[in-house]
Amino acid sequence: MKRILFLGVSLAILGAMLGHGDAADLPRRYDPIVPKAPVYLPAPWSGFYLGVNGGGGFGQSRWTTSDNFNVSGGLIGGTAGYNWQIGQAVLGMEGDVDWSGIRGRTTVGCPLRCQTDNTWLATVRGRLGYSFDRFMPYVTGGVAFGDIKASGPLLAGASNTETGWTVGAGIEFAIYMNWTAKAEYLYVDLGKLSCGLACGAVTNDVKFHSNIARVGVNYRF
Repeated sequence: MKRILFLGVSLAILGAMLGHGDAADLPRRYDPIVPKAPVYLPAPWSGFYLGVNGGGGFGQSRWTTSDNFNVSGGLIGGTAGYNWQIGQAVLGMEGDVDWSGIRGRTTVGCPLRCQTDNTWLATVRGRLGYSFDRFMPYVTGGVAFGDIKASGPLLAGASNTETGWTVGAGIEFAIYMNWTAKAEYLYVDLGKLSCGLACGAVTNDVKFHSNIARVGVNYRF
């Protein structure tokens, strides 16, 4: 009986030793590596920014002595602004000054040719946007300033800075780090230049309005 008990205990110990040896020979188990999702930060829109813009404009001018005639040309200039973000709403103020090559001429009611030029254009506008994280549609409106120049052969002509108004809309994208890009449309009405005898008539007002389409790039500080 003792021999049987000793034999059983010996076999149990031997089995345990063999089992441990087999487990030691097996490769270690590692937990699977789960890739972490990249950290994605929503675009912050608040802050001061500077930028450049460029595009083109088309519209109409009218002299009292003539009919409406088309004007068109390019624009390029600089932009400065500031945004305040409240939740997804973005409130801002923006100003810009552009060189303008918008011009047109007519001989209707003006046999010697009447020409209107807009040589520079500036706006100061409020903006109201809604942030969908990386892009923000917005509406905008405010005051417009620009030079209206009236000229023609044998006419003294006139040039003056006029004040008008502007409204429009656009969309801005956060493209990389603090850089954003935008596309916008503005309707600009600069009112009228009182030209009078310098434009060939006792009463001769020169009206000007245009549609501006432009793109821009901004850097937020």
